[in-house]
Amino acid sequence: MIVLGCNGFTRVSEVFAEHFGAVGTEKHYLLGHDAGASLLVDGELVAAVEEERLNREKKTTDFPFNSVKWCLEQAGLRFSDIDLIAIPWDFSTEVFDRMLAGITSAPMAPSAKLELVGNIGKLFTDVVSHDAILADFAARTGFTPDPAKVVFVPHHLAHAMTGYYMAGMKDTAFLVSDGRAEVFSSLMGEIRDGRIRVFDESTIGAEYSIGLLFGAITRFLGFVPNNDEYKIMGLSGFAEPPAPNPFLEHLVELREDGRYTFRRPLETDNPRGLEPLFEQLFGPVQETREYKARVAAAAQEMLTVVTSHQVRALEAKTDLNHLLFEGGVALNCLNNTPLFEGSRFDDMEVSFGASDTGIVIGAAVHAWLNHPDNAGEVKSAPPVTPYLGPEYDDATIERTLREFDGRVTWSRLNDDEVVDRVAKLLTEKVVIGWFEGRIEHGPRALGHRSIIANPNFPDIKDVINTRVKHREPFRPFAPLVLESEAPRIFEMGRKARSPYMTFVFPVRPEFRDVIPGATHVDGTSRVQTITDEGTPRLAALLRRFTALTDVPCLINTSFNVAGEPIVCSPADALNCFLGTEIDHVVLGNYLVSKTDTSA
Repeated sequence: MIVLGCNGFTRVSEVFAEHFGAVGTEKHYLLGHDAGASLLVDGELVAAVEEERLNREKKTTDFPFNSVKWCLEQAGLRFSDIDLIAIPWDFSTEVFDRMLAGITSAPMAPSAKLELVGNIGKLFTDVVSHDAILADFAARTGFTPDPAKVVFVPHHLAHAMTGYYMAGMKDTAFLVSDGRAEVFSSLMGEIRDGRIRVFDESTIGAEYSIGLLFGAITRFLGFVPNNDEYKIMGLSGFAEPPAPNPFLEHLVELREDGRYTFRRPLETDNPRGLEPLFEQLFGPVQETREYKARVAAAAQEMLTVVTSHQVRALEAKTDLNHLLFEGGVALNCLNNTPLFEGSRFDDMEVSFGASDTGIVIGAAVHAWLNHPDNAGEVKSAPPVTPYLGPEYDDATIERTLREFDGRVTWSRLNDDEVVDRVAKLLTEKVVIGWFEGRIEHGPRALGHRSIIANPNFPDIKDVINTRVKHREPFRPFAPLVLESEAPRIFEMGRKARSPYMTFVFPVRPEFRDVIPGATHVDGTSRVQTITDEGTPRLAALLRRFTALTDVPCLINTSFNVAGEPIVCSPADALNCFLGTEIDHVVLGNYLVSKTDTSA
């Protein structure tokens, strides 16, 4: 059975801009962000890629025409070969009625209600309804799908299935939390033999979304919501949360069954509706790191308290010992470690597709498992790798290099020579672009489209942030470390591995002066553990580098600059290289330098 997962809408940004004011800093405040496609063939995930990697528009919401086309070409398939198309949204007429009921019962002026109803109606009829999605697919691809072969999967169930599949399809409890899905922002339950059971009494409506609240705080501090929340994580390390925490004292209320509410619900039509309250709690916003760090630390503590409350309720509702945490909130890796360590679960996993990048995978898995032909079958998932997108052969790389002739020089090396040469370069204060194999899926660079550097230099963070990434100086960097070595360098607690940069651990005191460039101001690191099986050449590079320097980690950050998607093609990599102060680039087996090193 061949299942195509597909997320993205041609007109959603246009409709949100015209009817909801989603422009400027609000441009990511809409449905379909992280558009992309995936392909599942007889239960095996053979391809997945985000549309932004191909159309070069960060967090694009557009219909994923390029992603769909590439996935089919990668597998040698045509549209007529597809058995099911899985959409990770289900805006049914029942959902629409529920949305309208929520608006009519909201404490709003009648004129505001009428306007919002009209705007929601326009969104429904033009963009997200079943008919609109089918029409969009046909218009953009030229292929008209059979409606009987299109499966609309509720958004949060797609999230849950993403984690379930990537964790090996073992029975598990789950918590999903994000900005909002169709009408909810969070739900919990369990998956047994591929069947989802939702604990309905614990679902959280969008008006009490902790993800949207965190986004509102991100906006209040001058950053872009649904995009820059990780900056709040980084800032929180520069301060202790105020005691008592104003958010917990004056806004959030914990309820039974893992539910929570806000004393003032979020306003669908006014994303800045809580800012007067924020100013009451913290004073008018100030452009100082001290002010922003204090608010960020309070927000981070609030998030941990709320999600811990949900997990405690989940523990009481299930006898399963494995936990999945999925959805955009699960990308808050600073929260994930205390969340797991404070639980009774034997393990907790956050997938590389926890955000909306992964829902095309989860939707496809859900459609496959729930198809009548598969009813009653207990399946196991094949091993899943995050390296699911395009790769480029030597001929393509060489052709691209020749297009940049005069600006770059290069030499072709074998694998051992690449490892040796790059390890020696990294003994100095250099920054290297590392490009190999298939591009990774999800928001983190996991060693196939990465920028790497030596973390032993205390100022290497400043070098990368200002000269390469062109971003805020307070932003930390992640270390990559061999999985077998990680517990020696980091206080891993009950975690044995962190392959997707989804957990944060304290750096052991004796290593803080060894890897200062990968140690945040609070003494922690967002760790990526690697193995010989998962990234053999990168693991070999790390071993060789450690042998030369006695430094057991490398800095790993995404190969891009602020505001741009991670590079995908060799041309993307070379353009980024030439537009920054990256010193060298490895493109497969080609070591590339700049012709004019003074530029």
